Amino acid sequence: MSPVRRCSRTACGRPAVATLTYVYADSTAVLGPLATYAEPHCYDLCAEHSERLTAPRGWEVVRLADASGPPRPSGDDLEALANAVREAARPQERAAGAGGGGRQADPMEVARRGHLRVLRSPDN
Repeated sequence: MSPVRRCSRTACGRPAVATLTYVYADSTAVLGPLATYAEPHCYDLCAEHSERLTAPRGWEVVRLADASGPPRPSGDDLEALANAVREAARPQERAAGAGGGGRQADPMEVARRGHLRVLRSPDN
């Protein structure tokens, strides 16, 4: 038995990427990500058949978002990234602007960038 599940459509042997379930009581066809297990009343569909899926007249098709793709960054993600960059740059600004900021400076330290330090060679 093949570990890859195949499309349920007749004469289609492509790998399945989505699962189709009918909710007869609500006249709804639900198309979502490939289910973990093959269920007897669900249909596995390949990418082409899942994109072209239509429902009978009077029925509604509900397409659930596929979480397998890479998530897109949100505004919160971008703001958090900008804040992290600002925070990483702050220790360097404090050392340059405040003359060490009350912290004893290492005489061997030439420069600092985040958690990395540039040290003077002991020969110099």
